Amino acid sequence: MNHTELLLNELPVKAKTLKPAAKAVFKKLKRKPPKNLDNKVHILHDKAFEKIDCLSCANCCKTLGPRITDNDINRLSKFLKTKPGNFIENYLKIDEDGDYVFKKMPCPFLLPDNYCSVYEVRPKACREYPHTDRKRFYQALNITLNNIETCPAVAFITEELIKEYK
Repeated sequence: MNHTELLLNELPVKAKTLKPAAKAVFKKLKRKPPKNLDNKVHILHDKAFEKIDCLSCANCCKTLGPRITDNDINRLSKFLKTKPGNFIENYLKIDEDGDYVFKKMPCPFLLPDNYCSVYEVRPKACREYPHTDRKRFYQALNITLNNIETCPAVAFITEELIKEYK
């Protein structure tokens, strides 16, 4: 078992213990974000992904249903050489928020080796995940709280933010 797989196995327990402290710290960060928050989080993001190999994990691709936009549908159907209507019919459903998501998980484009068969044209939500390298990170604190349960890198970043801002 590699390092990333080990972290993934420990993730449910770690997420459960991190969430209460994370909620308190994130509430504080949302209320008054420090000027250097983005820089700190981006450094932690880089540090996390030096240790964590997404291809050894792919938990996001196995468990999360990303929101699929109209632009995503057009890009993916062009790449797959199918009509947008056929793409929607074959792969998508509308969720409780009225958004398109994949009919079932894991992602239909996830290969057995955890590579993505549509990587060059993957949905925007997939390109931006786990949202820890974005600008105005304080705007992504709610989604980060949820992603602690899915992504070992987010758990690491959150753990470090708790140490820094508790």
